[in-house]
Amino acid sequence: MRILPQIKYFLVILSIFFQGSCTPGGIVQPQKGSARIALVLGAGASRGFAHIGVLKILEANKIPVHMIVGTSAGSFVGSLYAYGFSAFQLQKMALGLDKNDIVDYVIPDNGFIKGEKLEEYINTTVRNTPLEKLRIPFFAVTTGIPGGQELVFSKGNTGTAVRASCSIPGIFRPVRIGDKMYVDGGVVSPVAVDTAKTSGADIIIAVDISADHDTRQPEGTIDTILQSINIMYSKLAAAQLARADVVIKPKVGYIGSAEFEKRHEAILEGEKAALEALPKIKNIVTELTRQGRLAAP
Repeated sequence: MRILPQIKYFLVILSIFFQGSCTPGGIVQPQKGSARIALVLGAGASRGFAHIGVLKILEANKIPVHMIVGTSAGSFVGSLYAYGFSAFQLQKMALGLDKNDIVDYVIPDNGFIKGEKLEEYINTTVRNTPLEKLRIPFFAVTTGIPGGQELVFSKGNTGTAVRASCSIPGIFRPVRIGDKMYVDGGVVSPVAVDTAKTSGADIIIAVDISADHDTRQPEGTIDTILQSINIMYSKLAAAQLARADVVIKPKVGYIGSAEFEKRHEAILEGEKAALEALPKIKNIVTELTRQGRLAAP
């Protein structure tokens, strides 16, 4: 059969294309996309200052963070970092923070703290920037009640979302948004690794600040509630932590959930734990860079 010159030319080009794009097994290799690294910051009340120490080490070593998922204290720190504050700026803010800036005690009525001051502090600090306009994509994890389902905010009022995520049952009053009520995300997902995965993360660095070895005796009603909830956090976190690529676990068990004054120690523990995990994180980043899935730092 005589092949027309134009068709013959097309067949030659097609043959060259497939020879150059197939593996020996004959399968065309898909183009690899850019990898997305998620930082998942867990719940833990005053131990949450450890997140700042972790951020300091990651930032100093130019570890890219493409999204942040925060639960409770993790949402507080995560929202501010996502807005654009550096880790060192966050440390300065934390050490200068007065408890009364974010805590508004009330006569106990479904909670000891209203949470309005916390919401106002976040919104003022991020200049009322909504979640979807933050520099780094950010997800605040909450729990809907009475259903108990995990609900994640990625759009809307940043302060309100963080307040809902931080509303520890029995300590904070639940937050009403529209016709629904929300409490602390740690009730169902203290370290929300699965949320990061479903949001498109390829690599997950999880920071667990729950204290499973807290040997302190609780002092007073609030401390008893917080310590009991922290035990729950530790048990719930285990399953999702197994699905993270890297787990950073600051040794903050000696810091009580309400010991706001130990923030500097919490930051230092975050730094220490991040330094221990750094070689593994760097290996992952190096491999992704070699694959062309991350830009060289």
